[in-house]
Amino acid sequence: MDRETAMTPVRGWKKFMLDFFDVIAFVIFVTGIIAVIRIYVFQPFAVVGSSMVPTFHEDDFVIVDKISEVERGDVIVFVPEGQKLPYIKRVVGLPGETVRLQNGKVSICETNEPNSCNVYTEDYLPEGTTTEARCGITSFDVTTGGLFVLGDNRGFSTDSRCCFGLGCYSGSNYQVTDQDMIGKVFMRIFPETQLFNDEQARWGIQ
Repeated sequence: MDRETAMTPVRGWKKFMLDFFDVIAFVIFVTGIIAVIRIYVFQPFAVVGSSMVPTFHEDDFVIVDKISEVERGDVIVFVPEGQKLPYIKRVVGLPGETVRLQNGKVSICETNEPNSCNVYTEDYLPEGTTTEARCGITSFDVTTGGLFVLGDNRGFSTDSRCCFGLGCYSGSNYQVTDQDMIGKVFMRIFPETQLFNDEQARWGIQ
């Protein structure tokens, strides 16, 4: 009569090795998931500098959403053309628009429609905030695939107004392109947790 095949428990060092490899496989699996999420979905950043005060401060820790569509009023993280470090700014101008800086105010116009301009109301800024032109340029056309961005701390922000510190007269780009983009700020998790959604990015035109 044939003997019934049976499994016997693994003991000793063999059991230890099997458990060890199970743990290693689990760690690799979890690490792979985290890596995929970080590369393609969410990525953490620490804020450096004061260009987004009062919305964000030095050493705030934020999570960037890398897949959602960017809209006006969103705060984005990107690496400008000609720079190496990520910047954090707010989206003001969209493709097909012209952003004009006059008398301390921002106006949004339809490109090639000079009579279409309206003052841009930014409720997220402190009352009395003014936006002055930089580098002698007061009008910026936003082209396909581009964004015009400003820091909330308008007096101390290196942004689209002067081509992110490179000087627009040198031929550098004042727009944030798809290639520059990392994503938009989804959440601050330090020093206090706060979600940033469409309601908090509310904007209007008068």
